[in-house]
Amino acid sequence: MPAGGIAADRVRPARTGTQDFPYWLVALILIAIAAAIAIAASDLYSQIFMTVVQGTWITIYVTIVGFALASTLGLCLALMALSGSIWLRQIARFYTELCRGIPFLVLLFWIAFAGVPAFVALWNSVMTPLREAGLVGELLVRDVSLLWRAIIALTIGYGAFIAEVFRAGIQSVDPGQIEAAKALGLSRTQRFRLIVFPQAMRTILPPLGNDFVTMVKDSSFVSVLGVADITQMGKIYSAGSFRFFETYSIVAYIYLLLTVSLSLMLRALEQRMRRAQR
Repeated sequence: MPAGGIAADRVRPARTGTQDFPYWLVALILIAIAAAIAIAASDLYSQIFMTVVQGTWITIYVTIVGFALASTLGLCLALMALSGSIWLRQIARFYTELCRGIPFLVLLFWIAFAGVPAFVALWNSVMTPLREAGLVGELLVRDVSLLWRAIIALTIGYGAFIAEVFRAGIQSVDPGQIEAAKALGLSRTQRFRLIVFPQAMRTILPPLGNDFVTMVKDSSFVSVLGVADITQMGKIYSAGSFRFFETYSIVAYIYLLLTVSLSLMLRALEQRMRRAQR
């Protein structure tokens, strides 16, 4: 064999990130299994787990509803930012920069304890003729539950970030395809629905999925309003038992199961879409 052939045989091409064996995933699975065994074997950890896990459905509900509303709001803002009207573009930019510049916890408190009461007062003022006619009743601040105040805050806060994801994805579509759609006589709505949006989703999906996973974690902020999510159930149990290490270890374990599972599903969906595109 030629010397060059021997050298070429010894030098192996470096593996890319997509070819690496997922040792990190194996490590996480082993940790999850070990933690599950420890929980099942311990009466204390089992009791904590059964208490904290009751907040899982609230966490999932807040995340799904909040993300659906935030995505709808973000898409509307993105279309406004790309519209031909300077007023719509400026309104979208104003909203995006304003909400992105406020810490989410501050935004949550403002909406829950300032924004909602102000909206209720405005609603009652506008609806005064209808209330006097007996057609509608008076809206009270307590009629807007803390759960929905938290969802509204997630919608308003995340809507600004998701708007930028949609805007970047829409702008990534080749302008030549849009011009071709115009030449075929497609209307603006048809061009967006049939040409632009399906192609933009290939670019939008990865960051949009990241935002969804992040919202699962950020939904823990709603516990400051007393909403009975995973974090709030952990706070209640630890405050009564003083088992802080055990309780918050379980809380972290449940969040880790949710976020890693979602990340793996989103990654699988992204790879499937990439193969379909090829």
